[in-house]
Amino acid sequence: MNDFDFLIGSWNVVNRALKGAAFVGGDDWDVYPASATGHRLFEGGANLDEIVFPTKGTRGLTLRLFNTETKLWSLYWSSSQTGLLYPPVEGSFDGNRGDFYGDDTLDGRPIKVHLSWSDTDTATPRWAQEFSPDCGQTWELNWTMEFSRP
Repeated sequence: MNDFDFLIGSWNVVNRALKGAAFVGGDDWDVYPASATGHRLFEGGANLDEIVFPTKGTRGLTLRLFNTETKLWSLYWSSSQTGLLYPPVEGSFDGNRGDFYGDDTLDGRPIKVHLSWSDTDTATPRWAQEFSPDCGQTWELNWTMEFSRP
């Protein structure tokens, strides 16, 4: 239940986001900074972080909740641009890697979402987001974050 304890505290974040429309085979990336602060709640059974994107003029918030019955995490994202809570992704950790899957829509089309955490046992954990337009048969990486301590 303490899988996300590595994220507690302050972080510098390097973002790399795919520019342009999804699922068109683009390879042009936008690289920009952020800072994040993570907080532990429910003795590790929940956590919350806020990420600030100073060059984008936006902020994001992630709420993570551990289901004690299923032993799965549910991750919820919200952006200051919309003020909406997006559908959750669910999953778990195997060692220093966590994989989380869910359903969402993009431009009115249903998609699958895959979020992953890796290298969580190092000083530089990594987060990645992929979307699938075909029920998980193919995936397109569209956003990564590399974390380091200030």
